[in-house]
Amino acid sequence: MTAPVSQNIVWHEGVTQEQREELTGQRGVTIWFTGLSASGKSTLACALELELLQRKKRAFRLDGDNVRFGLNKDLGFSPKDREENIRRVGEVAKLIASSCTATLTAFISPYLADRALARKIHEESKIPFLEVFVDAPLEEVEKRDPKGLYAKARAGVIKEFTGISAPYEAPEKPELHIKTAESTIPEGVQIIVKYLEDNNFI
Repeated sequence: MTAPVSQNIVWHEGVTQEQREELTGQRGVTIWFTGLSASGKSTLACALELELLQRKKRAFRLDGDNVRFGLNKDLGFSPKDREENIRRVGEVAKLIASSCTATLTAFISPYLADRALARKIHEESKIPFLEVFVDAPLEEVEKRDPKGLYAKARAGVIKEFTGISAPYEAPEKPELHIKTAESTIPEGVQIIVKYLEDNNFI
């Protein structure tokens, strides 16, 4: 049973976003990696996080598997649970990014509507949102299959598996489109770093 929404809450103002950016010397941004399982999202996000930290920039990564150990451990993989998974992550990413941190989220996030909601959550708080489509053909990710998930999905062991028995809706206008079957991880990192530099995030 869903608990009633509290009506007795008031937003408490504090340090403004402008003050925080001026004092920290960094703008916050959420970099949202989306793509099929084994497309390279987490690998790319990890490499980018390290690159930013080595440049003495604040960066923090939220990973699709990791958040299901805690924040989202009560959620499964039905369409409704996937929607709630992304909504929660969108809210958390917004909070982290508002602290003037580059927030990297690596989630399959297969549905256009869910990613649009994550973007809206950021835009309503005037927090920049950068969608990165980590693109690899199905035959390539099945060949990689580091966790053996595609083989299990093909065998019917895993139900509602994105790309096999559940859809993946590719981004229509991502800020960046990285094809991991055609470029290396370091090359992908440099593409994102250049975008961040060109837009004064780092």
